[in-house]
Amino acid sequence: HIVAAASSTSKDAMPRVAALLDVGQLSEIIAVESADTFKRPIYAGNAIATVQSQDAVKVITVRTSAFDKAAAEGGSASVEAVGTACDAGTSSFVSEELVKSDRPDLAAAGIVISGGRGMGNGENFALLEKVADKLGAAIGASRAAVDAGFVSNDLQVGQTGKIVAPELYIAVGISGAIQHLAGMKESKVIVAINKDEEAPIFQVADYGLVGDLFEILPELEAKL
Repeated sequence: HIVAAASSTSKDAMPRVAALLDVGQLSEIIAVESADTFKRPIYAGNAIATVQSQDAVKVITVRTSAFDKAAAEGGSASVEAVGTACDAGTSSFVSEELVKSDRPDLAAAGIVISGGRGMGNGENFALLEKVADKLGAAIGASRAAVDAGFVSNDLQVGQTGKIVAPELYIAVGISGAIQHLAGMKESKVIVAINKDEEAPIFQVADYGLVGDLFEILPELEAKL
C-alpha cells in the first residue's frame, strides 16, 4: 500500500499514483477501522464517512492531526532507499520557496493564535504576534483574512488551508465559517474573541470572550 500525509505535495502526487495504478484514492483518513475500512471527513467536516476499499493496492492520504504521535522506537517496518524513477517528461521541478520563521510550524504547533477579517488590516496582526511571542505560539489566519490580503496564504487555517489540532487554539476576530471550523475544530481547547456574541465560532469554543479585540489583545499580552 502507498500512504502519505495529506500535505500539498501529496495532494498533487497521490491522485496521479492512484490513476496510474487504476485504483481509487482514500483521501485524508482520520481513523483506520480494519485492513480495508477507514473513516474520513466529508462536507467540510460536518459528517464522517466510513469507506471500504477492495483494491489490492491502496493509495491513502492521512490527516496527521487526527492521530496521536507514534513512538520513536519499535515497529518492524524496514526502510529502503529507492533510486530515482525514470523521467516521463510530463512535468518538472522548477523551484521551492520555504518560508523561514522563528515561530513553531503552524501544522505542528501546540498553541495557535489566528486572526480573521475582524483584525481590520495586516498591520494589526502585530497585536497577535506580541501575544504569540509570549505564548510560544504559531500564527494562523482565516480565509477571509487571507483573501483580504492581510497575510500570506501559508498561514490559512481551514478546509482549503492547513488542518490543525493544537492543545490551545485562540480565534481572534474570526466569525467561524464552516470552511474555517473544518480546519481547527479538533483542537483540544478553543478560545474565541469576537465582538459579535452571535458569531458561530462561539458554538464550538470552550471559552468565549465578547469584546473589542483591540482592547483585549493588549490586556492579554500585558498579563502574560
